[in-house]
Formats: sequence, C-alpha cells, structure tokens
Amino acid sequence: MTKKGHKIQAVESGSIAEELELEPGDMLLQINGNEIEDVFDYKYYADSESMVMLVEKADGELWELETEHDYEDLGITFENGLMSDYKSCCNRCIFCFIDQMPPGMRETLYFKDDDSRLSFLQGNYITLTNMKDSDIERIIRFHLAPINISVHTTNPELRCRMLHNRFAGTALKRMDRLFEAQVPMNGQIVLCRGINDRDELNRTIGDLAEYLPFMESLSVVPVGLSKFREGLEPLEPFDREAAQEALAIIEQWQEKLFREKGTHFVHASDEFYILAERELPEESRYDGYPQLENGVGMLRLLDCEVTNALDGFMEEPGEIWEETLSIATGRLAYPYLKRQVEKITHKYPGKKVHVYAIQNDFFGEQITVAGLLTGQDIIKQLKDRDLGERLLLPSCMFRSGEEVFLDDLTRTDVQNALQVPVNIVKSGGQDLVYGILGLSKPDEEDQKAGGYEPEWIPYEISEL
Repeated sequence: MTKKGHKIQAVESGSIAEELELEPGDMLLQINGNEIEDVFDYKYYADSESMVMLVEKADGELWELETEHDYEDLGITFENGLMSDYKSCCNRCIFCFIDQMPPGMRETLYFKDDDSRLSFLQGNYITLTNMKDSDIERIIRFHLAPINISVHTTNPELRCRMLHNRFAGTALKRMDRLFEAQVPMNGQIVLCRGINDRDELNRTIGDLAEYLPFMESLSVVPVGLSKFREGLEPLEPFDREAAQEALAIIEQWQEKLFREKGTHFVHASDEFYILAERELPEESRYDGYPQLENGVGMLRLLDCEVTNALDGFMEEPGEIWEETLSIATGRLAYPYLKRQVEKITHKYPGKKVHVYAIQNDFFGEQITVAGLLTGQDIIKQLKDRDLGERLLLPSCMFRSGEEVFLDDLTRTDVQNALQVPVNIVKSGGQDLVYGILGLSKPDEEDQKAGGYEPEWIPYEISEL
C-alpha cells in the first residue's frame, strides 16, 4: 500500500530537523499517529512541546523520531507549500479579471484559486462556494484567522447571478457559523455599476455590519475592465458621478458605525476617490489600514510614510550625490506619487526626478494600476524619454519574489532595452525616500536600536 506523505524539499541549517538527520527527499508520513492532510494539519500537530514523527527515508527505511522542541519551528520546507492540491474556483464571476486575460500568457496566470488555506496564509479572498461544512469546522478547530471573504452582495439571488453559481447565495450562510465561533473575518465587494451598487450596496453593507465585531473590515473596490471582454457580460466603468454616489453611501455608513460601534468598518478603495475627484480621507478614517492589499488607503499611507521618513532625517543622511533619475507608475497613482517626489526633492534639490505615467495599452486604458503594467508597455513608452542615471519601478509590477512582469519580460530585459539601471523599490514611503536618495535602508533591528547611519549605495548597471 502506498503511504501518503509529504516530500521534504529543504532542511534549514542548524534546525531541529537537521539535528534529527532529516534530508531533502525524505517523506513525512505522520505526526503523533496522525496522517497529515495539508499544511494546517502539520502546523497544528507540530505546534507542541514534543511529538513523534514517522518519516520514510529516501531508501524506503522508516524512522520514528521523537523530539522535544518547546514549540520551536522544525526548520522544514516541503516540496508543496500547501502540502496538498490547490482548490480552484468553481464560479464564473461576471467581473473576474482572469476571464479578461488575453491568450498566450503563462499558464499560472489563468489559474483561479478559491482556497481557504490561501486566505489564511496569503490574504487571498474566497467565495465560500467550494467549501463543505467540514472545511468550516477545520477553520474553527485550527483557529485559522482572519478569513477573507469575497461577498460582493448579500442578496442571494443577485450573488448567484454575479458568480454564475446556483449555490453562491446559500454559501454565505457559512459566515454565520464563523461568526458564532468568533472567527475574525474581512469582507470584499467588487462593485459593478448598475448591478450591486446603490440600494444593493446599502443592503450589503448593512447586512455585513451585523457580523461586527468579528467581521472586522469591509472594502469596496470598482470592477476592473480590460479590453479583452468579448463574449462576457457587458459592464460599465465608473465615472465621476457614479463614484461620488458610491462614496456617499459608504461614508454615510462610516459615520453611523463609528458613532455606534467605534469603527468605520467599510472603506472605499483609493480609486473611488480619484474617480470622484475627491481628496483622500484623513489617516484616522482608515482604522489602521486593514485593507491595504485591496488598494484601500495605500496613497494616504504613502503620504504619511514619506513625511515621517523626511522628518526622521534631522540632518543630511550621509552623502547624497546629485543625480537625475526617473520613476514610472500607473496613471492612477501618478499625481499622488508626483506630489511625494516633489516633497523629497524640495528637501534634497540635488535629486532631479522625472515621474512618468504609463498607459496600459496591453490590458486597455481603463486599467490604471501599476500592478497590472507590463514590461513591453514600459519599454515602449519610456524608450525616448529622459530617464537620467537610473529608473525606479515599484515592486508591485513584478511577480512576488521575482523580477518578472506579467508579460514574462524581466527587469534585465527592461534595462537592456532602455540602457539604464532599473532599481525595484518596495511600496512603502520610507522605501521611496531611500530609493530616490540612493541610501541603504536600515533593517528592523537597526531601526529599533536607533543611531543608524544610512550609507550611499552606488547603483551599477549590469548585464548590458
């Protein structure tokens, strides 16, 4: 009989796993007599003072290993991060961006995940439609939180239509069980004009507010529409008037809930304020930024972080070289990023910075966020521009942990095409300041200890 196990990919040097003589290629079969279904079983059974592991070595020999590790991490990396297959989405949402992708891109971009484990591990949003009652009970048993839920509407019939799934309405009842078990949740509404806005939006916010305090926050984001929508349900983009109408509903609920519950709870994405031609809310309205990954408060936080970083430099932070450089971003963030750059260059006039807004020709001009820009659009639109001595690009343009754009061009490809060094900068305001000034950034321990002296880091072009 084939043993069900999980192959070890790597063992951390100096770890408990190394002391136990575990090696890449070994198979973890059981912990304390329990088979391991996935990463949550592993974390649950391994989170203890001691345990017994059953391991099959590469030569087929079975080892029973007993360890007392006092809740310390074992130092094992598995070949499959989830330790099981990913659960794909069974819906055909009318607003799904994956359905609006052109053919011929890398295969992973077409995979629709709807996995509660990724909600816990990576912050992904799930619809609850492919879950069983046993899945909900595992979430409760393993204390997995927060669980991020793509709600979109609490009208059962409308949710079935929007998700193209006849079970989508009843699936929301699973939130009741999570609420009863006091599992922290976050909600999301992708707002489609003329479908789940106006009275439906008002109803949905009101219904979800009943799950307070365990439904901790709710984001409202406008539907993203690419130019590849042939054969899909017609959807209208939000204009200034429609965005203002949505904000009026959201802000009315913010005032009511803050007065009654002490939280603003529901938050509009930055894009709504830009479309409505409204100033961004003050920082206190964001309740600590619980929905940054949905584009809620990113621009306000950027402003605060840049101000704090500049205020933190009481004197000249090391040697600042004079230079001309450039930054590229999406059209959505362009005016706000330009404003932040002007604050930095006002204090350090030796830095001349060109800020360029890149139009998304690949997906269509209605897609304005930096994270959906491609390398080919950046090359085409910056080819004959004054880029100075280096070009800064935000990390959101690249695949997580890599230097690859959505169209599979790389940072090196852009460097070679534009003949200028490309530096990848994280999204934080402090990262922007350090990136423009060309300074090394302190790690967390340095910042806590204080007295850190930033150093000039020369940027060199490579592989040209």
